[in-house]
Amino acid sequence: MQNSYDVVVVGAGNAAMCAALAAQEKGARVAILECAPEAEAGGNSRFTAGAIRFVYNGIEDLKQVMPDLSEDEIANTDFGVYSEDNFFDDMFRVTRFRTDPNLCETLVKQSFATMVWMRSKGLRFVPIYGRQAFKIDGRFKFWGGLTVEAWGGGEGLVAALTESCKKRGVEIFYETRAVGLIQEDGAVTGVRIKQGRKTSEIRGRAVVIASGGFESNPEWRTRYLGPGWELAKVRGTRFNTGAGIKMALGIGASPYGNWSGCHAVGWERNAPEFGDLAVGDGFQKHSYPFGVIVNGDGKRFVDEGADFRNYTYAKYGREILNQPGQFAWQVFDAKVTHLLRDEYRIRQVTKVTANSLEELVGKLEDVNPEAALKTLQEYNAAVNTEVPFNPNIKDGRGTRGLDLPKTNWANLLDTPPYEAYAITCGVTFTFGGLRVDHNAQVIDNDMHPIPGLYAAGELVGGIFYFNYPGGSGLISGAVFGRIAGGAAATAAAGG
Repeated sequence: MQNSYDVVVVGAGNAAMCAALAAQEKGARVAILECAPEAEAGGNSRFTAGAIRFVYNGIEDLKQVMPDLSEDEIANTDFGVYSEDNFFDDMFRVTRFRTDPNLCETLVKQSFATMVWMRSKGLRFVPIYGRQAFKIDGRFKFWGGLTVEAWGGGEGLVAALTESCKKRGVEIFYETRAVGLIQEDGAVTGVRIKQGRKTSEIRGRAVVIASGGFESNPEWRTRYLGPGWELAKVRGTRFNTGAGIKMALGIGASPYGNWSGCHAVGWERNAPEFGDLAVGDGFQKHSYPFGVIVNGDGKRFVDEGADFRNYTYAKYGREILNQPGQFAWQVFDAKVTHLLRDEYRIRQVTKVTANSLEELVGKLEDVNPEAALKTLQEYNAAVNTEVPFNPNIKDGRGTRGLDLPKTNWANLLDTPPYEAYAITCGVTFTFGGLRVDHNAQVIDNDMHPIPGLYAAGELVGGIFYFNYPGGSGLISGAVFGRIAGGAAATAAAGG
C-alpha cells in the first residue's frame, strides 16, 4: 500500500466500486479500503438478487444494456416500457412524497446512462425471467417496471465490478478498516485505518465513503429504528455497522433522511443472525401476494395484495417484526404453488404441508390453531371469485366484507396440498444517512460542502422514506457512486 492516492474509497460494494471506476476513468490513482476479508467482501451488494430498476423506453434501450438478447427472447417477451414518469411516480408514491426531489431527479434521469456505463465497464445484465415475468399464452410478460438483473445476481455483480477495478489498476485492500477521517484546514485529506492491530494513515486528495448503512449494528438499530429492532435478522453483511456515517458525523457532516426507516422484508424465521453467502437472497419469501399471512394469534395483519410485491415487500418486514413473537406464516394452496419463487424450494426453509386446513393450522408452530382456522375460513368466504385471477396485473380479484381486505390476487384456499412457510423480519439496509449535494459531496451542519468528502450508496440519506421500489437500491448506489467518484477525481486534480 502506498501512503497517498488521488482518491480513497471506503467500502467495496456496488456503490464503492462504481465510484472507484468513475474516478479511475478520469485519471485518478484509486485505492479501495474494505474492512471485510476477501471471502466476505462486497457489502450488501453481494447478498442481493441483483435486480436493478432503471428507465427504458423500449427494446432498443434494453439492447444497449443487454446486447446479447436473442431474437427468440425478444420475440417471446413483452418487456413493456418504464419511463421517467413511471419511475418518478413510483418513487413519490412509495416514499409518501418525502423523497428529496433533487436527489430523486438525479437518480431517475441518470439511471439509464449509468446502466449503459456499467455495461461498458464489463458488467453483464440479463432479463429476470424467473422472478419478474409470468408466461401468458406462450409469451413472457414482465410486471412492476423491473426487468433486468446482474448476471449471477449479487455475487456476479460484485465479482464483475471487482474484476473491472483490478483490470484498470484500482488497488483493493481487504481487512483494512477505516476508523476516522483526516482533516487539514477543514478539508478531508485522508483516512485513518486499522489493519489487524496496527493503525496507520492513508492520504487521499479526496475520499468517497460508500461503506453501507447501520443495519448490522443492533445498538444503532434499536436507537434509531426503535425498540425490538435488535431482534431482527440481518439479510446481508455483518460489516455494515454505520462506521462510515459515524466518521462523517464526527467531523460535522449533516445527518439526513429517514433515520427511523429501513428496508425490511419477510425472511426465513430460522435464518442465521447475518446473511449466508451460500444461500444469498434465498431466505427471502416474496410470493405472499398469492397467499395469506397469519401471525401467532392466527390473524391476518397486512393486505397481501395491496400492490405488486415490488412496492410492498420492503415495508412488510416492519409489520412482521411488530407481531407477537416477531414471526408469521405464509399460507398457499396447490393452485398457486407453481407461481412461488425459487426461494421457496431451498433446503434451508421452515415449511409444513397438509391435506386440509384443519390439519395445516395444527402444524403452524406457535400459532393459535382455532383462531387461524377461523381467519382462513372467513377469508375463503369473502373472496370475489367472479373476477378472473391474473398474476401479471393488479387484477382487482379481492375480498368483500373483511375488516382487513385483500385487494388483488385473492384465491380460495381450497385445493390441497396446502403449504405454509415461517417468516420473520429481515433488515436489508437503513434509510437514514448523510446529506449530499448534486455532486454527491457531503454537506456539513452549516449546509456547506465539506471539501474532499463524497458519499454514495446506503449511507446517503434523503432518497428512501418508509419504503422503496424494488431494484432501486442498486441503481441508486451505481448512480451516486459514479457521480461521487467522478467529482472526487475532479477535485483531486484541482478542479
